[in-house]
Amino acid sequence: MITYKKSILAALALLASASAAAAGPITVYKTPWCGCCHAWAEAVEKAGYQVTSVDLEDLTQVRKQAGVPADMEGCHVAAVDGYFLEGHVPLEAIGRLLSERPDVAGLAVPGMPQGSLGMGSGPVDNYEVYAVPREQSETPSVFYKVGGRG
Repeated sequence: MITYKKSILAALALLASASAAAAGPITVYKTPWCGCCHAWAEAVEKAGYQVTSVDLEDLTQVRKQAGVPADMEGCHVAAVDGYFLEGHVPLEAIGRLLSERPDVAGLAVPGMPQGSLGMGSGPVDNYEVYAVPREQSETPSVFYKVGGRG
């Protein structure tokens, strides 16, 4: 069972790396004092994406321009290939987004789930990654699910 799980994780990492090579650069907009934002950007860069970080005191305008709904806000916002990535979006979801190219504005992980990418190595919360439609009148839908331990 553990070997199977390791094989799945290795395959997902390979897919994320392949998507990283095909993707354009990722610009991460974050506050200068946020350590988890820095950790997320570092992890994305280690996965093979070209990452540029921009420190801002207030992310309100960036989120508004990107089309991030207030109830979908997380910690930081990034831009890649015409999409936004709000909060601690996992590598697997980024890879899937860039591979499938759905007609959405971006992906969002509201809040700051424990154990998510950039949020430490403790137990991982169960959480969902939402696909946010371009039309703000439409409702975000679940794009990817992350399961926790225990």
